[in-house]
Amino acid sequence: MTTTEDHVELVAELVRLLETRILDPLEILLASDEPIEPIRARLRVEAEVWAAQLLGPDRERAAMTAARLVGVFFPGDAAFDPPASWWRTAVGRAVARSMVHPAEAVPYSTAGAMLGITRQGVHDLVKRGKLDRHPDGGVTTSSIRDRLDRPQENTRAIARLDHR
Repeated sequence: MTTTEDHVELVAELVRLLETRILDPLEILLASDEPIEPIRARLRVEAEVWAAQLLGPDRERAAMTAARLVGVFFPGDAAFDPPASWWRTAVGRAVARSMVHPAEAVPYSTAGAMLGITRQGVHDLVKRGKLDRHPDGGVTTSSIRDRLDRPQENTRAIARLDHR
């Protein structure tokens, strides 16, 4: 379950990424922001829609939206493998929730970033069987997604109990 604050934060971050990754380079190339203003207005509306899709209950739509945005914001020939700190951003958390992650497992530090807890917190959750350890090491992305799918009120209460 997501909150209005989650949505507002995600929209603001999407708008910042759109500005820096798409609109600013166009403005530089065109030497003017005049032709970009209608695009800027449209992308702000689209950011609202994308945030709703990323945070909404339709996992398939969330995954497809996340894949499209990651592909545009972070293009490249290599597999998408952002630093652990990226998973703490509003976009990173939304992508983690939709689980557009190319790996079956991630290191404890990345799992912690995706869940918003410390590496030690992840270790404790694995030890207690609340997250699944991958046979090759790390934490399974499916167990992270399952934990992120829980209603937020319950997750916060459980997180406090899990870390006592």
